[in-house]
Amino acid sequence: MEPIRLNKFLAERLGLSRREADNAIAAGKVTVDGKTAVLGSRIDKNSKVCYNKDIVPFATEYTYIAFNKPVGYVCSRRAQGPAPTLYDLLPSEFQKLKTVGRLDKDSSGLILLTNDGDFAFQMTHPKFHKEKVYEVELDHPLEPLHQQMISDFGIMLDDGPSKFTVIREDKNLFSEVFRSAAAREIAPSARGDGPDGRGLKKNGSCPSYTVILSEGRNRQIRRTFAALGYEVTKLHRIQFGKFMLSGLKSGKYVIIKP
Repeated sequence: MEPIRLNKFLAERLGLSRREADNAIAAGKVTVDGKTAVLGSRIDKNSKVCYNKDIVPFATEYTYIAFNKPVGYVCSRRAQGPAPTLYDLLPSEFQKLKTVGRLDKDSSGLILLTNDGDFAFQMTHPKFHKEKVYEVELDHPLEPLHQQMISDFGIMLDDGPSKFTVIREDKNLFSEVFRSAAAREIAPSARGDGPDGRGLKKNGSCPSYTVILSEGRNRQIRRTFAALGYEVTKLHRIQFGKFMLSGLKSGKYVIIKP
């Protein structure tokens, strides 16, 4: 094995981002051969690496799962107030997996979890442009001008402009592009019973739209619509990169391949 950067090794083995690995090294949480590691260190197969005094093995098996998060659960290991965590719905062998990005408590749908830091990086860093697709319902119909403003020009938020594609559900929400992508579906072996993961409303009780974006800023979709006077009453992610919910049921998971 050729020497590799310590932060890359920690990211791959612990499911951290490279930045989180660097922060752990800078905080003195990592040792190499009994000595506190420093940023920029390189290691090889003969190095003894410890994180928080626990040995980090060189040989590891990566796990990847897709989970259909219900509304009301947070994407953290610790509960936030009365809100439970999605880890409460997962078996013990998946408790150490890290979420790839997040969905807020009031949102539902596809969330990926893994212990492969490189995979998480490639799925979330903006330079890789991984598209995410959401079903969105608003408290009242979106004005055509506002739809054009979001899709063509973007809306200025506190953290910069927000631009994404908005498509009305009654204008071929699930186009042939998405239907053909069913060949990449996740869910034939999904476990358990429950409501269908897609959660589409056919009665037209709320104005429904598809949102497609490649960014992942905190509550970006909700904040963008709120800036124009709309409240998002439902936000349900159905696709992340090549991965789709398909028939995965709410609160259930399935093992996937990257």
